[in-house]
Amino acid sequence: MTQAHCATCGRLLDEHNRHVRFTAPEPVLTVPSEDRQALTWGNDVLMQVQGVGAFVRILVPIKLTGGYTMTYGAWLGVHPDDLRRAWEVWRTPEYAELRLHGLLANILPSWGSASYGKPVETAVLDVDHVPYAVNSPDEFMRRVLQDQWPDDMVLHPTTPDPR
Repeated sequence: MTQAHCATCGRLLDEHNRHVRFTAPEPVLTVPSEDRQALTWGNDVLMQVQGVGAFVRILVPIKLTGGYTMTYGAWLGVHPDDLRRAWEVWRTPEYAELRLHGLLANILPSWGSASYGKPVETAVLDVDHVPYAVNSPDEFMRRVLQDQWPDDMVLHPTTPDPR
């Protein structure tokens, strides 16, 4: 059986729909690992770290040429009140209406530090998933979310991989 290759970069097409999951928000990585557990409330989707901030897991879909998508499982820095609201509705019908505004708390590899800390708006597009980044009031970040990007630039960035 032969596998299909991308006409643009020559790589296998199944490499083009990727999912990369950041383990923690960047600010949390500055806390010594031996101290994190004692300072952290939450889990892999809702987290608050004492002295650092409140975070909600989000999906950041990046449109690639050829109709593919690179999706980052990233973190959004939010106000503690928004974290509490998210926690209260997470497993209820109201979750479908959850909208969050915050700052991207991870560095997207293809855009480096230019993506970190940018304002992002999220919405629940599928109740079986965490919220998706859908827009940004920041022009640069809005382009990252809405434009289509060369697959090679996103799939093989020159900046470090997410932690």
